[in-house]
Amino acid sequence: MSANYSKIKVFIALALGLTSFGFAPILVRLATEYSAVQISTIRTVLGALILIPIYLSRNKEIDSATPILKKEHKWMALAGIMLGLHFMSWTGSLYFTSVASASVLVTIHPIILILAERTLYRINFAVTVWIGVGIAFMGSMLLGYADYNAESTFINPALGNALAFIAAVIFAIYFLIGRRVRQNHSLIEYLFPVYTWAAITSVVILIIVEGFTFPLDQKILLIGLGLAAGPQIIGHGALNYAIKYVSPTLLSTLILAEPLLASLLALFLFEELPSVISISAMCIILLGVSLTWRKTTKTPNNVSI
Repeated sequence: MSANYSKIKVFIALALGLTSFGFAPILVRLATEYSAVQISTIRTVLGALILIPIYLSRNKEIDSATPILKKEHKWMALAGIMLGLHFMSWTGSLYFTSVASASVLVTIHPIILILAERTLYRINFAVTVWIGVGIAFMGSMLLGYADYNAESTFINPALGNALAFIAAVIFAIYFLIGRRVRQNHSLIEYLFPVYTWAAITSVVILIIVEGFTFPLDQKILLIGLGLAAGPQIIGHGALNYAIKYVSPTLLSTLILAEPLLASLLALFLFEELPSVISISAMCIILLGVSLTWRKTTKTPNNVSI
């Protein structure tokens, strides 16, 4: 595969993935009569089911590819568990705080990742990357602060923000595992077991928390299908595709643009009007993202973008 073709595929995948992420909080907000555990479970189960025919159709190709080692099976299982917990925490945050705050705080993982990559993998980032991550992070904090002090009242902003932060930490762990395992295997070979473990994790938590009785009406199935096909299959699938070629820190920093779309959608659908400070913060985030989208000085197996 040529370098230019790889670049195009990565850019297209990221554009689709980042766009799909913006719709995730909106879909959750449309189904708040159901619990966060229920929504997350339906999402992960449907996400795994959607991949079954794709996985089975690629059996021959997978069998002829690099065999999955026993330890890699364990890493994929851990990644799936982390993903399931991430969905639970992040979905729950939207019940207590605004779309803007939840979307912003869940995207602070670049700060965690850049420290982890520097420490664990000795990756040397360009100065502009460090500056860009810092600027984007400050913009994210400013947006969260502005939203927290807005006139709109939410049930428990502190709890919602805490859940979003926990979701960000879990996502960073999930992303680092993907960097470790995804390099040697095809996208479907990695996604299917990870999504299956995410579904198993969600089902177990649902049974523990709510028992065996829970609603399965048309609305929650449609919302779950939207979350599974959009943000999970397209969104997370795009990130897991690109992570083979692009540093996870740079990828995760790009996700900082997601709150912009989510906040705009929330404005039109739920009349959550951003303040002047919020809009300024969004511009700061975009500036930070533009600075971080630079090649690292030492990034193995990356496409030069």
